[in-house]
Amino acid sequence: MILKGKAHKYGSNVNTDEIIPARYLNTSDADELAKHCMEDIDKDFMKKMNKGDFIVAADNFGCGSSREHAPLAIKQAGISAVVAKSFARIFFRNSINIGFPILESAEAVDNIQTGDELEADLVSGEIKNITRNQVYHAQPFPEFMQEIIQRGGLLECIKTQIQKIRNK
Repeated sequence: MILKGKAHKYGSNVNTDEIIPARYLNTSDADELAKHCMEDIDKDFMKKMNKGDFIVAADNFGCGSSREHAPLAIKQAGISAVVAKSFARIFFRNSINIGFPILESAEAVDNIQTGDELEADLVSGEIKNITRNQVYHAQPFPEFMQEIIQRGGLLECIKTQIQKIRNK
């Protein structure tokens, strides 16, 4: 799976309340959550981003609450992936469970600037910075995680596997 888009760069410890403020958590409607994505860290984020863009951040992205609303808001907003030096573990698990790719690469984060055009290959873990003509490397996803992402999340992946068993 190849992803393409522009980078929107942030610092360390971007927490779940900054990704989707708690005042909007009276719904699980992904479209409603997406309207307020990143609002408390960048009030113009939804005006600046285009579908397919990347969020790039330093360390511990997604720290804070264990709720799935944060990666869900980012995914529904149209961000193709988050590239960070590290992720909060629960954010990492929640992202994979909803089929949202995240990539860990310190070299990418150190060299990417806001507005750079990126291309990421989830199979190889290669991240190309087209603007700066550079290539970075992230740990590629294992095959089972690639399938979860391609199916749109863990539940859809399980439904597909059950259907395959029933059709045998």
